[in-house]
Amino acid sequence: MTTLSSTTADVSTVACDALILGVDSNGVPLSHPHLPDHVRTHVAELATSLEASGKVGAITVLPGGATAARRIVLVGVGSGSEGDLRYAAGAASRACGKRPSTVVVALSERDGGELSERAQCAVAEGVVLGSYVFTEYKSADDQHTPANTQWLIAGATEQALARATNVAAAVTGTRDLTNTPPLDLYPASFADKAVELGQRDNCSVTVWDAQQLADQGFGGLIGVGMGSSRPPRLVRIEWRSEKATQTVALVGKGITFDTGGISLKPPKAMETMKSDMSGAAAVMHVVLAAARAQLPITVVGWLCLAENMPSATAQRPSDVLRTYSGTTVEVLNTDAEGRLVLADGLARAVEEGPDVVLDIATLTGAQGLALGTRTSGVMGDDAIRSEVIAAADAIHEDMWPMPLPAHLRESIDSKVADIRNIGDPNGGGMLSAGLFLKEFVATTPWAHLDIARPAFNEGGAYGFTVSGGTGAGVRTLLEFVERRATAN
Repeated sequence: MTTLSSTTADVSTVACDALILGVDSNGVPLSHPHLPDHVRTHVAELATSLEASGKVGAITVLPGGATAARRIVLVGVGSGSEGDLRYAAGAASRACGKRPSTVVVALSERDGGELSERAQCAVAEGVVLGSYVFTEYKSADDQHTPANTQWLIAGATEQALARATNVAAAVTGTRDLTNTPPLDLYPASFADKAVELGQRDNCSVTVWDAQQLADQGFGGLIGVGMGSSRPPRLVRIEWRSEKATQTVALVGKGITFDTGGISLKPPKAMETMKSDMSGAAAVMHVVLAAARAQLPITVVGWLCLAENMPSATAQRPSDVLRTYSGTTVEVLNTDAEGRLVLADGLARAVEEGPDVVLDIATLTGAQGLALGTRTSGVMGDDAIRSEVIAAADAIHEDMWPMPLPAHLRESIDSKVADIRNIGDPNGGGMLSAGLFLKEFVATTPWAHLDIARPAFNEGGAYGFTVSGGTGAGVRTLLEFVERRATAN
């Protein structure tokens, strides 16, 4: 089990598998309050001989030399900002040897001074998230057993480490669910996990099964899930503080596997579709994190869980669904299913009168075409969209504000129903999907986060982001909730 602790010792004297130090833009090791100058000078000589790079995240590994460490990991810290420190710590965490037991982290800003509490938190988050591995389905041997690493963060406060531990738990919990094969993660098992974790963290959890969904008119969830032998679920998970003065509702897309349904995806496109539940996983773990932090706010998460399969019972293109709000939807493409389950979740969420509602979803391929693999799109009411972007900027998660152009609204008009589930095929798919969701939030302040590509990293690790599930959106949503909780 990975643990975070603080040390105020001379870091050069701590016996450990690795000592992580930062280097400036010239590749020169930065001074640190817990690193003696003569040791830094010795390390600088070695760094110069090996032409260490100061580019953020660049790694140079040295022998322990004048320290008690087995190795010294030098990493470029770029500007020394919180974002660069988190990125650098994540990159360095993977260069500490196989299954390290103890690692000392002594990163500092460019001037070598003491880090702020938020910067300490960023460093601690970085090493935990960067060293994450998913080995649940690997053989139980030393090669595939996760390291039980103790990360000693030089000079860190208890408050910084407590927050980092909470944030990292939320992100890694989301990654674990995203990486779990759909054979084992399906609507009912996901709902069971929500009940288990909710009880652990003192959250209230309510689950709607397929019969209850049908009886209460959740036509979007029923329609998407009707092709699968594993029926849909809707989960409500709530953290309610006695000190709460406002309520944030979070709605997450939870398609535990997406074949596209009758509008079948190409085989290659299905390989990562176990990740189509990333939004629901993020919502659940943000609520749990708010509970663990005892934030003075009410947070209600809605997990819209279904498996989108082709079968004799699957919905068809040209079917019309009646969603929870009563709005009828013509289904022209069964692979545009996420917005159908979110329609039900959003309508049910706003029925309770929250102060604001956010939804998060791996919703459209168009998001990746517009913004690439690392930047999520944010749409919605101007004020709420700006609030989400501010939260993302504060914790250095790449998100970009996108419009909801009025002229695209007519592209989702239907001749046989109130609305159809796809818009203009000539472009703007991310935006027309946002306009579709807007139909179901009534007058509640709202924003939509499309994390389609950032939620699953198909390439190699970079910074604190590893291959596979990334936990996209978790840190931003938690920052958003924390800001709301402390704004009163």
